[in-house]
Amino acid sequence: MTTPDRNRVQLTGISSRAYEHPADRSALVAMRSLTGFDSVLKRMSGLFGERRLRLMFLASAVRTTDTQFRSIYDMGRDSAYILDLHRIPEIYVQQDPKAYAMAIGFDEPFIVVSTGLLDLMDDEELRFVIGHEMSHILSGHAVYGTMLAILTRLATRVAWIPLGYIGLRVIVAALEEWQRKAEMSADRGGLLAGQDPDAALRALMKLAGGSRLHEMNIEAFLDQAREYDTAGDVRDGLLKVLNMLGTTHPFAVTRVAELDRWRRSGTYNAILAGDYPRREDDANASVSEEVKAAANSYRESWAQSQDPFIGVLRDVAEGAVNAGERIFNRFARREN
Repeated sequence: MTTPDRNRVQLTGISSRAYEHPADRSALVAMRSLTGFDSVLKRMSGLFGERRLRLMFLASAVRTTDTQFRSIYDMGRDSAYILDLHRIPEIYVQQDPKAYAMAIGFDEPFIVVSTGLLDLMDDEELRFVIGHEMSHILSGHAVYGTMLAILTRLATRVAWIPLGYIGLRVIVAALEEWQRKAEMSADRGGLLAGQDPDAALRALMKLAGGSRLHEMNIEAFLDQAREYDTAGDVRDGLLKVLNMLGTTHPFAVTRVAELDRWRRSGTYNAILAGDYPRREDDANASVSEEVKAAANSYRESWAQSQDPFIGVLRDVAEGAVNAGERIFNRFARREN
């Protein structure tokens, strides 16, 4: 594997736990702790079309190599090198004016980027996006996303059964919340792969405002995030919650604010200095400790939020978190 084209730090043996949002990390650690769960996920991934999808992109998109989309190919190798992936995922470029990228699969995951994304981003911004998708792969997010898609389709098919639909909607809502946190995790991983904070923030801002970077300002965009958090009264807070229903990605201002906050917390620099959990210790990760970390993360988020609606619901949400902690603690004791 080649070294990056400039002086970036390789994060040898880094565990995905180093960059995962606590709510994402607790769910992943719990799933990984189930004996044989990885094997089940691999079978599910194959069952629901990973091989078919790869063949589809092999036939209808352009696979990056040292002779096709060489710069994207090199970015993929660099990101895999920095995050110390044992295998370099294939990257496909698909003709589509919409800007997007995605990681697909579990057994042999691969990445797809659209031509719209290539037209929108500069090289360093693209490096962040490729690193973002590599981080999804390192965390194993793809299969959980597949589960979300399956449950969403199932929920629509049983809509005529009131209790069945309500139960599935609760599960889907929880998976959507997990996936939004998984996107924040991958943003952090993308920053670690690209190691250019300004480019990472620019990339996320461009997803909201397009290519005219000279018309935008990152500090003003961060001001938008603060206004979004504090604006309005309880009615606006409720509307913000309703706007999130059915979404799997946080809004752009939230992603920029969260990534900037994480970078400023000191964790990013500590990881680059070599202070991070190693993959070899993943099996020893404690489910109960990760659940506590997730609960504390939500509590800190509520405490920092100026949203009036969050203030009204804080006690209810605290009760839900406490109940979740008790359930996971019982689960953890049974596993041990």
